[in-house]
Amino acid sequence: MDIAWPGISVEESNLSVQIACPRKLLGPGSDGIEWIATIPRIGYRFAGEIEKLDDATAARSPSEPGPSIAVLPFANLSDDIEQQYFADGLAEDIITRISRLRWLFVSARNSSFSYRGKVVDVTQVGRELGVRYVLDGSVRRSGQRLRIGAELSDTPSGRQVWAERYDVQLADFFELQDQIVDSVIGAIEPRLYAAEHQRFQGRSPGNLDAWGFVMKAMPYVWTWGSAAEIDAAEGLLKQATDLDPDYPRANCLLALMLTTRVLLGLDAQATHLPAALEMAERAIRREPEDPWTHFAAGFACMVARHFTQAVEALTEAIALNPSLAIAHMMLGSTYGYGGMPDDGLHHLALAERLSPRDFTQAANLSIKGMCQFVARNFAESALLESRAVKLRPHFGTAWRTLAAAAGMSGDHASAARALTEARRLQPSLCVEWVEKYYPMVRAEDRALYITGLRVAGLS
Repeated sequence: MDIAWPGISVEESNLSVQIACPRKLLGPGSDGIEWIATIPRIGYRFAGEIEKLDDATAARSPSEPGPSIAVLPFANLSDDIEQQYFADGLAEDIITRISRLRWLFVSARNSSFSYRGKVVDVTQVGRELGVRYVLDGSVRRSGQRLRIGAELSDTPSGRQVWAERYDVQLADFFELQDQIVDSVIGAIEPRLYAAEHQRFQGRSPGNLDAWGFVMKAMPYVWTWGSAAEIDAAEGLLKQATDLDPDYPRANCLLALMLTTRVLLGLDAQATHLPAALEMAERAIRREPEDPWTHFAAGFACMVARHFTQAVEALTEAIALNPSLAIAHMMLGSTYGYGGMPDDGLHHLALAERLSPRDFTQAANLSIKGMCQFVARNFAESALLESRAVKLRPHFGTAWRTLAAAAGMSGDHASAARALTEARRLQPSLCVEWVEKYYPMVRAEDRALYITGLRVAGLS
C-alpha cells in the first residue's frame, strides 16, 4: 500500500469499493468474465484487450450509457388519493431489489421521484440521469384487487422494449413485485439476471399493512430535516413494528430516525444512540442482505464516533447496493469526520453521479463544506454551506458549519448571521453541546470548529 500510494492514507476496504465502481460501469465481458480480475494475494488486473484509438477516431466514438436504469414513481390511478403510497411503495421496492445487482447502474430513488406527476420524455430522462433504460407504470387498487401496468423503454431510441399488465389479488402483491423485477432485468440482460437476482432476494414482511406503514413513512425518512418530519416517520414506523415486531426495514429505519435526532441536536446522545445501534444490529441479524440495515448501523456508528465500525458498515451497504447514493454520502461524511477529506469528497462525487436530481443535494453540499473545513479551506467551506442553506433554510447542521467556517475565514458578519439562524433552529446550541455531541472524531478539528463558533458569538 505504501509503495502504491506513498504518503496517502488508503484503507483496503476503501480500495475494494473503488474497484467495484469501474467493474460496475464496465459490466461483464461478452464471455461473462469480469473485465477487472482479482489475482489472489497480488491485487487487481485489467483482463480485457486494449485498442489504442487515434484522436480523430476517439472524437467520433459515441458515448452511450451502459447497463443502467431509472425507475420512475408509478402513477396512482385509484379513485382514493390516499393510495398514492401503494404506487410509491411498488417503485421504491423495485429500486431496492434491482439496485442489488452489481452490474447494473440504478439511478437513486430521489432523482427518479423528482419526475412525479410530470409528463416525461424517456429520452430526456435518459440524458438527465445518464441511464439506458426507464421503467414506469401505474397502479389501480380497488378493494382487494390490484391492476398494475409497467413498461420498460430504451432511452437512446425511445423504444418500448417490454410492457406487461397484471391483475392480481392484494395478497399476491409481494410475489408480483418479484415477477416485475425478474421481467425487467430479463429484458435488460437475460444471461445474468437469474443467478444474481436469486442471490439477493429480500425477505418480505409478514404483514402487508406493516409494509404499507413503512412506505407511508419513506417520504419523511428521505427528507429527515425537521422535528415534525422525524416525528411523522417514527409514528408510522412504530405502527409497522406493532404489527410485525421483527420487520428489519421498519426497525433499521427507526434506528435511522433516532440517530438523526441526535445529529440535528433534537435529543441527547445518551438517550437515543445506544437504542439506535441495538435496533440496527438486530435488523442486520434478521436480514443481512438488506443494505438499509447496514446503512442504519453505519450512520449510528458515525454519529457515535465509532469511525472504523462506521466505515465497515457503510462499505457493506455499498457492496450490497452500489447504487445507494445516501450510503456514499454518509461514507463521505464519515471520512470527513475522520480527517480524510479527500476520501470524503470522492464518495460525495459518487453520490452526485448516482443522484443528480436529488433533493438531498443540500446535505451533500453541507458535507462537502465540512470536508473542506477539515481540509482547512474555510472560505470554500463557507461557500458550500451557504449554498446548502439556500436549498434548505431549516438545515441546522449547515447553519452551524457555516457559522464556524465564516468565523475561521474572518467573515464575522456572515458568521454572526449564521449563528443566529442556527440558534433559532436549535435553542440549546452552546459550546458545551458541540464538545459533547458534535460527531467530529478528531479533537483538533472539533477545537477549530468551536473556535469559529466563538468568533461568531457562541458561548
